[in-house]
Amino acid sequence: MSAAQKVQQHPVFIQAQNKVNYHLNQLDKELTKYPVLNMFEQHTQVPKTFLALGTVLLLALFHFINPLAAPISNLIGWALPAYLSFKALERPAPQDDVQWLTYWVIFGFFNLLESVALGLILYYLPWYYAVKTICVLYLQLPNFRGAETAYVLVFKPVLANVSGSSRALAPTDTVTAEGLRDRVNTATAD
Repeated sequence: MSAAQKVQQHPVFIQAQNKVNYHLNQLDKELTKYPVLNMFEQHTQVPKTFLALGTVLLLALFHFINPLAAPISNLIGWALPAYLSFKALERPAPQDDVQWLTYWVIFGFFNLLESVALGLILYYLPWYYAVKTICVLYLQLPNFRGAETAYVLVFKPVLANVSGSSRALAPTDTVTAEGLRDRVNTATAD
């Protein structure tokens, strides 16, 4: 038995291989939701999971090549949010409005910061575009909904203090379990 066969039969290797296959299958299920990727897979016979992972690795590689970092970071920050913003506009319910309006404000702030002080930023933070891309991904991805979190935790309290309106903030009185039960009972009774 060769060394490669021994490694392949080792329980740790088998466990790692099973975990990788599980995550690839989960990714394949998620990517099946997109008809463009399904058509790509049918025409090229390349699995859509490999296309997605290859694209992510290619974009990560382009981040290491400094002249390509800015356009790649801006592409990542623009493409998916633009698509999801258009989808949010077509929905009658305003559930995504806070997420996407806040996202575009923060993304615009990043771009304003770059236009004003890019040399200074890159001098003190050479991995700025990698940090920006990670922040932008956190803000935009539906699993995290970071822009909505930033709105609730940062922007809403600051804007309430600036405008002097106490309506935007939650009441400052202490909330007890009994008070919450009364609110729930009142809401469900109506």
